[in-house]
Amino acid sequence: MSAPPSDQAVATNHVLRTTKTNWWLRMTAHTLCVLFGQTAATLLGRLYYNKGGKSVWLTSLAETVGFPILIPFYLYFKPITFHDHSSDPNPPSPTILSAIYISLGGLQSVASILYSVGLFYLPLSTFSLICTTQLAFNAFFAFFLNAQKLTPLIVNSLVLLTISTVLLVLQSSSEENHVGVSRKRYLRSGFACTVVASALYSLGLSLTQLSFQKVLKGETFIMVLNMIIYQSLVASIVTIVALFVSGQWNDLQGDMAGFGLGKVTFLIIISCIAISWQIATIGGVGLIFEVSSLFSNVISTLVLPIIPILAVIIFHENMNGMKVIATVLAIWGFASYVYQHYLDESDSRNENEVVDEVSET
Repeated sequence: MSAPPSDQAVATNHVLRTTKTNWWLRMTAHTLCVLFGQTAATLLGRLYYNKGGKSVWLTSLAETVGFPILIPFYLYFKPITFHDHSSDPNPPSPTILSAIYISLGGLQSVASILYSVGLFYLPLSTFSLICTTQLAFNAFFAFFLNAQKLTPLIVNSLVLLTISTVLLVLQSSSEENHVGVSRKRYLRSGFACTVVASALYSLGLSLTQLSFQKVLKGETFIMVLNMIIYQSLVASIVTIVALFVSGQWNDLQGDMAGFGLGKVTFLIIISCIAISWQIATIGGVGLIFEVSSLFSNVISTLVLPIIPILAVIIFHENMNGMKVIATVLAIWGFASYVYQHYLDESDSRNENEVVDEVSET
């Protein structure tokens, strides 16, 4: 007959259960921030264009200019290592760090501008479905830059997302009069810009991960915040310069005056877009801190197949049979990607448990 557990063992189990519960609560909060922030920002962007807004530079600027919201987090949190990397005796020089922030910030700025152009020309449902290709691009770049394996589930996801995108191209003729442009310009300015933006966004994620692995050689919460804040600062500066150079800065007054919901609502919508993107960023940083950058990207993509449904409900967009099939294929492809991530995390967790058991022995 086994002896009853000691008081110390009971207390230890209680602490472990409490810690696990708190971890799940944090995970839930971070996930909700990502889903709410990204959904709200995308829907508000569509509302801005539907009510007469025309400045793609302004909406792209709103994606990054809200980064000062993150500064209190930067000042509050101490460097807590959440991946067990040994400290690098030779940290990168300020010149190398500046080059990383500037290059990634410039890439983010171009991706944001292209996303804004795509959202301007495309219906929200079509735009969000095309954006799911960022998972396919992420797998492609991660294979070459981050040594990620292309498993059968990943390949299945790539094939399904590609077919989904092709179907959207084939049915695009039914939406050729959207915002009064020809089918040729619809495809070039809307579809092409969204696909290229998805590719650049995924490339930025892979390059960010590569920077942490090869240059920074460690991942602390402060490092991640540094990357996001300085990258957003550079992206905002690039977009502001482009806004002045293009001459659209002079058109903002007319854009505001002609907005269908009034000047005050115009400012509120732009402000809410900026705040929503930063809420999503805060959630994304939390997921990187708790799990990994790949998991954060997967969660940020989770909302994309859901937005077409919201577009039908809120903006009464047309959801024809071809688009329904494309939505189902996108969700299927996303599920394959998530399941592969789950298998990878399970294998990694099992390996860590075996190592711990061997160490204890």
